[in-house]
Amino acid sequence: MKKALLIFLIFSTSIALSQVVKGRILDVNKQPLPGANIYFDGTTIATISDENGYFSLSYGSKLNSLLAVSFIGYQTQFIKLTNQDKELIIILKEATNILNEVVITKDRFTRKQKLQLFREQFLGKTTVAKKASIENEEDLYFEYDEVKNVFKAYSDKPLIINNLALGYKVTYELVSFEVHFYKTSISSSDVVRSYYSGLSRFEETISNEKTIKQRNKCYQGSQLHFFRNLVNNVWNKENFLLFKGSYQDNPNDYFTITDLGESKKVQVTKQKKELALSKFVAEFNLLFDKKQQSKIIFETETFYVDKFGNNSNIENIIFSGHIAEQKVGEMLPMNYGIE
Repeated sequence: MKKALLIFLIFSTSIALSQVVKGRILDVNKQPLPGANIYFDGTTIATISDENGYFSLSYGSKLNSLLAVSFIGYQTQFIKLTNQDKELIIILKEATNILNEVVITKDRFTRKQKLQLFREQFLGKTTVAKKASIENEEDLYFEYDEVKNVFKAYSDKPLIINNLALGYKVTYELVSFEVHFYKTSISSSDVVRSYYSGLSRFEETISNEKTIKQRNKCYQGSQLHFFRNLVNNVWNKENFLLFKGSYQDNPNDYFTITDLGESKKVQVTKQKKELALSKFVAEFNLLFDKKQQSKIIFETETFYVDKFGNNSNIENIIFSGHIAEQKVGEMLPMNYGIE
């Protein structure tokens, strides 16, 4: 009887924690779109619509990721969920070629050189990143402004990335990609700053001892690892240590964590700094496992982190050093390691 009660309680708890989003995918003529992809950005949590356009997607708890809906030949829709109890009706419009609006001018650099730069600044230059490949590189278009020394990349279609080392196929909707140089150059050694943003869907393709070991290695010391540790107040020599300048400091003096149930609120104590930009809040150095050095700058005093480690203000939190070197080629799904 006790065993039966325990099973019932566990089952009841899982139901209480489970979240489900339901809806229907239609075109502008209100016709169903079967086989549309529905997924939470940056995760492996995904499904497809049925023959009548209906879908139902379960996930463990509320998360900060956008819900993305895509279908070949149609514009991808991105939805921030506010009411999971309401069934969604999502209308997809036919895609138009946005690259017709981009003026691609001739410059001194070849497409081969530009592709090489894109791979390095998007996928990364580590051993793991170099094993990742983009199936549809022909869909990439490039623009180089020799006056500002800024390189940009565009794609009307999602980039399909095969990451053999980590055992994932990643579908990446490239929103923006920019590389700034200190002089007219196409070499990564002359890069001042690079930036990319987009939405991604992960599909597991290989799962064996080798890929699992490699995933764990990429996770250790990553952004994902840092935010999970931050909100759970995990700081030690085997994980992250916080430094203000060159002196180790107590994170509890700078971060106030409030548990909101489905997410945690982080408040950052504002620092005084001469010549700081208007958005500046705080700056710290990080040391992971006594060897990997990074810097983090906060341009927001408040942000939220869900149980996956996904935070609400990633554009206002800037990394440099080791963490910044980890790009898409070493990226893991947000729900990595969490059922």
